[in-house]
Amino acid sequence: MHPPPVLTLLIRAYCHLCDEMRIAVAPLAARFNASVVELDVDADAALEERYGERIPVLFLGSPAEGVELCHYTLDSAAVHRSLARQATDA
Repeated sequence: MHPPPVLTLLIRAYCHLCDEMRIAVAPLAARFNASVVELDVDADAALEERYGERIPVLFLGSPAEGVELCHYTLDSAAVHRSLARQATDA
């Protein structure tokens, strides 16, 4: 059996776009039984250097090995397609 998908959301504590992305992705994650892992870029120098102000960023999988789905605002169609594709590949 294939493990449930993992979405990784790169955030900052003081980021209103991050709050909006967190709220917007929750229904899609629930629909596909995906977990959402949040990583604060300010707690990881490599992530902060790589993504800087381009936050929030949403990945299917991890930032190192996953697929970037969207940044700044949720691209719900892209997230839905990716999660649906992973569900059918399982």
